[in-house]
Amino acid sequence: MNTNQTSSPAVGIDDIAFATGANRIDLAELAGRFGVEPAKYYVGLGQSEMSVPAADEDIVTMAAAAAAPIIERHGSDRLRTVLFATESGIDQSKSAGVYVHRLLGLPQAVRVVELKQACYSATAALQFAAALVARNPEETVLVIASDVARYELHSNAEPTQGAGAVAMLVAADPAILELETATGVYTQDVMDFWRPNHSATAIVDGKLSISAYQDAIEGAWADYRSRGGADFSEVDHFCYHQPFTKMAIKAHRHLAKSLGSERTQEELDAQIEPTTGYNRRIGNSYTASVYLALLALLDGDDDLTGRRIAFLSYGSGAVAECFSGIVRPGYRSALRSDANRARLDARTVVDDARYLQLLEDAASADVHDSDRPRETGAPFRFAGVVGDRRQYEPTSA
Repeated sequence: MNTNQTSSPAVGIDDIAFATGANRIDLAELAGRFGVEPAKYYVGLGQSEMSVPAADEDIVTMAAAAAAPIIERHGSDRLRTVLFATESGIDQSKSAGVYVHRLLGLPQAVRVVELKQACYSATAALQFAAALVARNPEETVLVIASDVARYELHSNAEPTQGAGAVAMLVAADPAILELETATGVYTQDVMDFWRPNHSATAIVDGKLSISAYQDAIEGAWADYRSRGGADFSEVDHFCYHQPFTKMAIKAHRHLAKSLGSERTQEELDAQIEPTTGYNRRIGNSYTASVYLALLALLDGDDDLTGRRIAFLSYGSGAVAECFSGIVRPGYRSALRSDANRARLDARTVVDDARYLQLLEDAASADVHDSDRPRETGAPFRFAGVVGDRRQYEPTSA
């Protein structure tokens, strides 16, 4: 019997960065077209703006832009795996991550895989990454979540569109967040939100989606607790999937009530409000939204050292997972808080007419042969399609 066993190293998020579309539209613009007061969106949805990609941006360009600062800081010598999570896939066969691999100049000795399960798959990617690193702490894994949320024009869901990408480097002895081992999972076949192959936009059953979300969160939390997860009272902040921020706030109140928590509404809101800042301005980013919630929390004013954060990740259809992590000492030195806020402020403001034109341009992006105009100021661009082959290049090309 081997008595010289050593404890496993801490594994978690060593670096995190994000990217989003080049443009933004104030939801007051949509309110004018819909003939409603802006408060319907500002308060009712908890959304103020949404990101709109330029004509030469998509999930690949945003993913590469999010990941580039991480590769610049850490290099790629230890990187062995790239996991790309999205529900806005651009090909039925080839992983969008392979394009990112080339744009970032990564070594050939790297595995690249795309994962899909609605808005949940980035959490699966994070857990798979943690397992790979635990097996070999000398390796790192790059997890990327990137999506463009699109719904039918003039539908009730249109104001909840958005676009964004989050990249995370998973490593041993992480600088930002140590993942705890307990996780809770939940799966149920529910037709609350889906996108058939023939459709460019999702089909949504709004009422069912809300109830399915809440049921899945309850189920994942119960499984998390049964496997040794922290009690509700032991968690300082909660990061939820945020299709719109008000939904996450209501889900947190619902979970607290179902658990018999005695915390006041103000105390509950304080646990989640600091996570909503980026999603409120970006809109729905599907797989990336729960990690944009984390980034907003980390970039906030509070010192989070040693605090426990619970994550409640949901993907329609439906799969959910609950897990938790502890913020590491010195985490702020690994952040890019000022640059993150500046990136949001630097987006070009567009009116409703320009926004509609951008949507029309996006709808024509996947024809057999097309050139994309040079618009984005991001590091990488989608140049068009030649003979059914998508073309990506640095913007400096």
